[in-house]
Amino acid sequence: MYARHQRRALLVGLATAALLAAGTGAAEAGGTPGPTAPPTGDGAQALCKRAPRIDQRIDRALQRLNAGADRRGSIARLQKRLDNAKAAGHAEVATYLQDRLTFRKSLVPMLEQRKQDLADVQTWCRSNHGGAS
Repeated sequence: MYARHQRRALLVGLATAALLAAGTGAAEAGGTPGPTAPPTGDGAQALCKRAPRIDQRIDRALQRLNAGADRRGSIARLQKRLDNAKAAGHAEVATYLQDRLTFRKSLVPMLEQRKQDLADVQTWCRSNHGGAS
């Protein structure tokens, strides 16, 4: 137990020393670091590369939202919780859950729109050599 505390103290000390050394290096290099340069491109190549994974994440989110009441994160499950809160007479809980339900329902059209926009991007990527042109 004692060795673990010593090891943790040593690691914290080393991390602090590294941060202090980095801070003095930045000061010697010209003071506080300034803003970074503005982007030179639109990031099309990186977006084309990430598009399939983004599409999968959107699909998973839509499946979860549209699933039945037995799936955590679904609209149906939250609706069931809201109905239970109303039946139990928990007005404050029902109000909170209603706000969450309203937000969760608003996610569906937004994600569907993003999916369509992403499909357009993927079509553009295929016709423009993965954004390299």
